[in-house]
Amino acid sequence: MSETVRNDNDQASSRTSEIRDEVSLTDSDEEGEPITLVPSSGGERLDKWLAGQMPERSRAEIQRWIAAGLVCVGGATQKPSYRVMPGDPVTVVVPAPEEYRVEPEPIPLTILYEDGDLLVVDKPAGMVVHPAAGHWHGTLVNAVLHHCPSLEGVGGVHRPGIVHRLDKDTSGVILVAKNDRAHRSLQAQFKARQVEKTYLALVHGVVSPGGGMVEAAISRDRRHRERMAVVPDGMGRPAVTRFEVLRAYGKVTLVACHPLTGRTHQVRVHLAYLGHPIVADTLYAGRRNPRAPDALAPSGAQGCGLKGKSQVACPRQFLHAERIRFRLPSTGEAVEFTAPLPADLQAVLEALEA
Repeated sequence: MSETVRNDNDQASSRTSEIRDEVSLTDSDEEGEPITLVPSSGGERLDKWLAGQMPERSRAEIQRWIAAGLVCVGGATQKPSYRVMPGDPVTVVVPAPEEYRVEPEPIPLTILYEDGDLLVVDKPAGMVVHPAAGHWHGTLVNAVLHHCPSLEGVGGVHRPGIVHRLDKDTSGVILVAKNDRAHRSLQAQFKARQVEKTYLALVHGVVSPGGGMVEAAISRDRRHRERMAVVPDGMGRPAVTRFEVLRAYGKVTLVACHPLTGRTHQVRVHLAYLGHPIVADTLYAGRRNPRAPDALAPSGAQGCGLKGKSQVACPRQFLHAERIRFRLPSTGEAVEFTAPLPADLQAVLEALEA
């Protein structure tokens, strides 16, 4: 199995350099660029295995790629039913999606920083980062195109300026490139694991010890395709998250998480794997009441609240991208930006403090 949990007495800096050496996969799938994946175990159908490696793509979509000759194993095309073998180099050329025009929309933005190369935006919860099926309007890209019309086409016409993502219901800091040079620079920093990110999460349970490192490969959950899951080595993409406890509140704990890789739902999956899912995470909190952490729910109550206090609910998954550190594309200067905890999540902490 690939998953391990380390205590904080491991040296984080040396571990980061090890991660850079062992991770050969990019965090995003670039249209038109060949991606080579190498399975460490065999026996699974090509289409099924590849769907597990590329969780943002459906199995039906991957089957269309195979039929179109966009997937090769050892330089030769194969059928979807081909059984992959350990060490088989599987090369994929991700096709560009069907053409559509992303429309600028006058949506307010909270801009933390802006220069000629990039925007640092505090994304609100509920906002999708870029247009996709079911979310063609109201996205961060729609808003940024209205603010900066020259952004159109930067890094691709379908996700202009986007170099990384946040989940729809995750708030916090996100970068947007304003020109191709900046886009290439930021993308290179992400691929080299040079961007430092910090997330705040309120999780179920008492987290002990006070910090550590989760090393656990992640892939699409085979039983629930909308979820990701920790999987054995060779069946998913390497994923590493460092964490530390900030404060315990009875039966819930506030932690800071530092993902050293950038997999889909990584922080949420790793915390759930530890047995401490994020409060109000409807995908990964299991049978727990997703909107009522035990520390907030009085005995016998249907809603959330503190005994003798006004009712307080956790309105969404308590996950916030608080901080990001990177180098400015123009000067190489290291900079850091912080997005304050939104009022809805701050109210939950204030209730716990009470």
